[in-house]
Amino acid sequence: MTERWWTVRPWCAGWALWVVCASAAWAIPPFGEVRADFQPSDTLILSREGEVLQRLRVDATVRRGQWVPLDEVSPALRQALVLSEDKRFFEHSGVDWRAASAAAWGNLWNQRTRGASTITMQLAGLLDGDWRQGPGGRTVAQKLGQTVAAQVLDRRWRKDQILEAYLNLVPFRSELVGIDALSRTLFGKAAHGLDDREAAVAAALVRAPNARPALVAQRACGVLRDMQQRPGNGAARVDCDALDLFTTAALQRRAFDASDGVAPHFTRYLLRQRFKDGAVPERVPSTLRAPLQRFAVQSLQQQLRELRGRHVEDGAVLVLDNATGAVLAWVGSSGALSQASEVDGVLALRQPGSTLKPFLYAQAIAEQRLTAASLVEDSPAQITTASGLYIPQNYDRQFKGWVSVRTALAASLNVPAVRALVMVTPDAFHRQLAAVGLPLRESGDYFGYSLALGSPEVPLLQLTNAFRTLANGGRASAVALADAKAHFTPAIDAHAAYIVGDILSDGNARARTFGADSVLATRFWSAVKTGTSKDMRDNWAVGWSERYTVGVWVGNASGAAMHDVSGTSGAAPVWAAVMGFLHAREPSRPPGAPAGLVRAAVRFGPAQPPPAGNAQPLEAARDEWFVPGTQQAVFAIYSGADGAYESSARGQKGSKTAARGAPAPATTGAAARITAPPPGTIVALDPDIPPARQRLHLRASGQGLHWRLDGKPLGRGPQVGWLPWPGRHVIQLTDAAGTVLDEVRIEVRGAGVRASAAPGR
Repeated sequence: MTERWWTVRPWCAGWALWVVCASAAWAIPPFGEVRADFQPSDTLILSREGEVLQRLRVDATVRRGQWVPLDEVSPALRQALVLSEDKRFFEHSGVDWRAASAAAWGNLWNQRTRGASTITMQLAGLLDGDWRQGPGGRTVAQKLGQTVAAQVLDRRWRKDQILEAYLNLVPFRSELVGIDALSRTLFGKAAHGLDDREAAVAAALVRAPNARPALVAQRACGVLRDMQQRPGNGAARVDCDALDLFTTAALQRRAFDASDGVAPHFTRYLLRQRFKDGAVPERVPSTLRAPLQRFAVQSLQQQLRELRGRHVEDGAVLVLDNATGAVLAWVGSSGALSQASEVDGVLALRQPGSTLKPFLYAQAIAEQRLTAASLVEDSPAQITTASGLYIPQNYDRQFKGWVSVRTALAASLNVPAVRALVMVTPDAFHRQLAAVGLPLRESGDYFGYSLALGSPEVPLLQLTNAFRTLANGGRASAVALADAKAHFTPAIDAHAAYIVGDILSDGNARARTFGADSVLATRFWSAVKTGTSKDMRDNWAVGWSERYTVGVWVGNASGAAMHDVSGTSGAAPVWAAVMGFLHAREPSRPPGAPAGLVRAAVRFGPAQPPPAGNAQPLEAARDEWFVPGTQQAVFAIYSGADGAYESSARGQKGSKTAARGAPAPATTGAAARITAPPPGTIVALDPDIPPARQRLHLRASGQGLHWRLDGKPLGRGPQVGWLPWPGRHVIQLTDAAGTVLDEVRIEVRGAGVRASAAPGR
């Protein structure tokens, strides 16, 4: 009885082992499931047309390309792989018993023979880690299980499916897995383009993935010789020395970049926003338009090449759909032209310059502090602040005198904008900017009156979307990364938004600064605003048409200043090119006026009462838009007094109203006194304005006046301009005999003044 038990036990153990292995082998998934579960290390971003815009690596542990169908693999590679790994692949049933017998006989006599593992058996090991060879080789159970699994695979899968899966799952070298990653990394091409030499190297790497280049070349030479000795190929001689050089060079290449395409910055932003849990699918659809994205990239790079001599190397372009907020184009960098190509200019915080003015004037018009026809004075201004006098300057260092709000905004005049902010207050304007999606990190008081000229920092993404609020009649909604219905909330008064859009589309009003035929003029309806930050570090052009809003920024990611770049020579040409592309076959009509908006004829009087009735008006008569209740027929300035901020916007229709806040002219015999600057004034010199162009205007009331500065004669008359310099100074007002009539003491602070440009167009 005991003898029978010991006789039966080995047979039972073998049978149990066979059952366990067979059960595991039968659990091998079907081909379709393996194909569906394949996860590339890269994600493909698709345009709304289905084109691949960007490929981005998301798995740092392994390098897999896309799954390559067998019919897209070069015939040379298929031939090389079969010759190298499994010559009877198409003949056996998963296990090459003839090769297995030869290997067993060789092992019996300690002879070195070729292994008997077939492609099917190797695939079984790739599909199930239980059959995979460990550091000490495979165990008996693993060999048995792999054998069973290979036969199951051969019954369930077709030969072409086995070969296709093997080519896509087999490790080749280092982190490279699958033929797509190998061919693109080592040979810089797709798998269908591999020639005989490249196919031989690939096949040699399967057997020895991490071997030295010389050994890989030696094995590749043998594979290539077998390929060329096949029937029909003749007996061509193989140059193994040349193949050695070729193999060494190929193994050093890394042509398969971690990211490739025309939308790298958008891809990273999209994946961060939509897949925060890290599970990124193989293909991700997007809202981008492929032709538009490519054109935007080309337009930006072309413009920056033209500006290279002016120290400009970076830029960004953003295109939004007005109705949905969908991102249609996102160019975050100039690419190879930039020394900081990874910085996303769409998200970077930059000073917006004059591009904030439309929101300021919209708020002033909505609050009925101004109308589009109100007269504001573009002249030297000195605004007292807690830290001294704030003295805004225009972009061209020139002043236009009395102008309408339409002209002030369209021509991007700085001093009227600051005076408008005085009416609105920085804190109120700060709240308005937050309402349109521009939340600033500091309060309105922190920025003060420089807020009117774009002193805070905002990203192009939020700034462009804020202009989209104007395009939608004052209704704001978020930027969308997927096609969906937008949810709008009121952010700007609809009447004011329409008036501002009408002003920014007015080429005649823009002509005072930009000329009548500037690059901002399009053949279709559009509204646009440019901006330049202090020291020419940033240049912008943001505007909209009936359907699209386009924002463009150019500058340097490092923050370095550009050289002689204005709104029309920097960002505007790119804006105009992109807008032209969008509307090459699509019309853009002006928007309809919102209900209740009033359109009335207005005319403008001269700056002074006409002495003989022939003085020229400030601006030509025209029809103008008004918020209900603010319309009037005549706008005129009947006072020569300095310091007037605006003509009345609330007067009765048809009345003639003098400038509000203007002090009465000095009368003969009144006591002479200094009216500006006030005693104790602290003047802060602006280091971004050339010293020769900074002036402090001294004003006084009275007649026969003489000015003295620190005891020395300075000038005559009720007003003189003085080039300030640091220090404490005594300003005196005297009569012709030298008698001191009034005196004030001021302090001028500032050092390190450098020549540069101020915020402006």
